[in-house]
Amino acid sequence: MTMNSPAAGPSATTSCGAPSAAVALFRSLGDPARLAILLRLARGEAKVVDLVGCVGLAQSTVSAHLACLRDCGLVDSRPQGRASLYFLARPELLDLLASAEQLLAATGEAVDLCPIYGTPAAPAPDSTGAGR
Repeated sequence: MTMNSPAAGPSATTSCGAPSAAVALFRSLGDPARLAILLRLARGEAKVVDLVGCVGLAQSTVSAHLACLRDCGLVDSRPQGRASLYFLARPELLDLLASAEQLLAATGEAVDLCPIYGTPAAPAPDSTGAGR
């Protein structure tokens, strides 16, 4: 992905120069439920009911996430009887997800331990027993 495309004018970038489309893309990928849906669709087509079972959210919530991902051009669907089968609309997304896995493997636990975006660390056990 080219971050400073000459074709992108000033209105298409954030104040620091990052393309606003890239910001929107990473925000769409930043939601745990949407990322889980995309990872499931990376394995193949799925109905909403399959995705509900995968992410453990209500059907209406999964449908709203699918609408967001469709609006972003990341997923599409095709009818199958009375249901729809959802699939990744862009094969490049598989490359992006694979690159993210490689980056996470290379950084080890550093990203997960990030004080802003990482998973909060569990408090250390109290060795004095004062918490009992």
